[in-house]
Amino acid sequence: MKNNIVLIGMPGSGKTTVGRELSLRTGMPQADGDHIIEDAEGRKLQDILDTEGTDYFKVLEGKVLASLAYQKHVISPGGSAVYYPEAMVHLSNIGDIVYLNVEFPEICRRVTNLESRGIVFKPGQTFEDLYNERTPLYEKYAEVNLDTKGMTAAETAEEILRILGYR
Repeated sequence: MKNNIVLIGMPGSGKTTVGRELSLRTGMPQADGDHIIEDAEGRKLQDILDTEGTDYFKVLEGKVLASLAYQKHVISPGGSAVYYPEAMVHLSNIGDIVYLNVEFPEICRRVTNLESRGIVFKPGQTFEDLYNERTPLYEKYAEVNLDTKGMTAAETAEEILRILGYR
């Protein structure tokens, strides 16, 4: 049974902030994918990337996401979750997947710490390249594609709850 809410989107799309609002409104605990990985490894994402490399990180992230066993949680996996089909199928089986769709200029305004945020880039890839690469994947896996333009985190949470039938 699907009893989780899963938020997907780019870094800076509001997954953690909207997740917090959803948690407050539903009483469901929030599970932040980045923190789950950091807890499993005992260190920050950027440290994992810097010391182990992207290949190690990708295997780790995919395994962690594909094995989540939460019930009645708001789950906010990292923005790269959509690269792991097995993980996305699993997340879809256990939750309603909501894509927080935010335009690139707004993402850029919000994300000011690219170098330390723990974002996996391919050699020579820009943040805009990453956005353009991931957007079709978010759209593919989303059960709800929510354009959040002009909405606060609280308004976004309320709209998600309305769409999913919690209200």
